[in-house]
Amino acid sequence: MTSQTLRKLLVAGLAVAALTSTAACKKAPAADAASDASAAASDASTAASDAAMAASSAVAASDAAMAASAAAPANK
Repeated sequence: MTSQTLRKLLVAGLAVAALTSTAACKKAPAADAASDASAAASDASTAASDAAMAASSAVAASDAAMAASAAAPANK
């Protein structure tokens, strides 16, 4: 994986952690708490999904690069 891909995964992970932390620490009235928690969970799920897609793309790119490297003739 490239450093750029790792950086994206790190940022996505931090976003999920921040949303989770914010949802857990927020003091809201009972009626709004369920709605806010649901929205935070949805946001966290979306961020996790985006991070998983980025990781999958990174693995696919790495596999393609390795295949191309193996198929290329060696410099002599």
